[in-house]
Amino acid sequence: MFWASYLLAALAIILAWPAPIALSRAEWPARAPFTAMVLWQSIALAGGLSMIGAMLVWGLEPLGDNLVEASAAFLGILLDDGSAESLGVIHVFAISAAILLFGHLVFTLALTFVRIHRQRRRHRDMLTLLSSPAAGQPATLVIKHPAPVAYCLPGGARSVTVMSDGLMDLLSQAELDAVLTHESAHLHQRHHLLLWAFAAWRSALPWLPTSRLAQQAVSELIEMLADDEALRHVDEPTLVRAIAIVGAGAPPSTSDALDDALAGESGIPLTAAVTGGTADVVSTVPRLRRLLTPLPPLSRLQQGLALSSAGLLLVVPPLLLVAPELLG
Repeated sequence: MFWASYLLAALAIILAWPAPIALSRAEWPARAPFTAMVLWQSIALAGGLSMIGAMLVWGLEPLGDNLVEASAAFLGILLDDGSAESLGVIHVFAISAAILLFGHLVFTLALTFVRIHRQRRRHRDMLTLLSSPAAGQPATLVIKHPAPVAYCLPGGARSVTVMSDGLMDLLSQAELDAVLTHESAHLHQRHHLLLWAFAAWRSALPWLPTSRLAQQAVSELIEMLADDEALRHVDEPTLVRAIAIVGAGAPPSTSDALDDALAGESGIPLTAAVTGGTADVVSTVPRLRRLLTPLPPLSRLQQGLALSSAGLLLVVPPLLLVAPELLG
């Protein structure tokens, strides 16, 4: 278990710093957003497990040759009110830190869920007072606001898509269909669960580069995935125009307006930013660049390598935890 703890610590450091920085700077995720999403999730999961596992394995190392045996011995000490002299102060501290970190992560995950649930409930109550059903659009509500706003509000069977009448005035029917399909994709693909998990990860460890970069990258990737779903129903120029209008807050009647949207110079309505709508400058710019200057998709080999890396990240930490004897 001695070498396993050091390997887990090394893996935790790699996944906490150089790996997320390298992935956030890479250009290929826009060519395969689903594959990149899987890799980000594996980095977050493997990084957390490695951090906790490194401290736990090193702390329990004096009690056994593997985690199961050492955990049973440690449990025996706790139940029998035995002495922890065989561990020493440093090993007890490592075990305590691992347990506290695990509890902190689980508690933050639960707290983030409760907070988001309350916010959505209050938001839904406000919509009941301020919105009206969209004609001919099931599970779609319209609010009176001049700014172009569109977003989805998850809630299981009560999930709805919300639009402003300002948006409906600016978009053609085809562009409106593109926006509605985009928002429906967020709901059907359960993107809110990913955002919840990574929001909790960042709240728990705000100082960790993985948490900040992962949340930003995942936010962009889910928008790209929703765009890909919209492209199955509308053509590319229609989707580009819809994104540019929502992002710029006005019809892009000239190429200069579209260039401003791509450069991120156009103002974003405050309402859209507060409500978490699609008009988000962080995600609008890479989305438009991806559609206007498309890159070839990753080859099967490249996607296989990326997914294999994600799989290895999920397999290696558990193996080091339960079977450190594999190291010799």
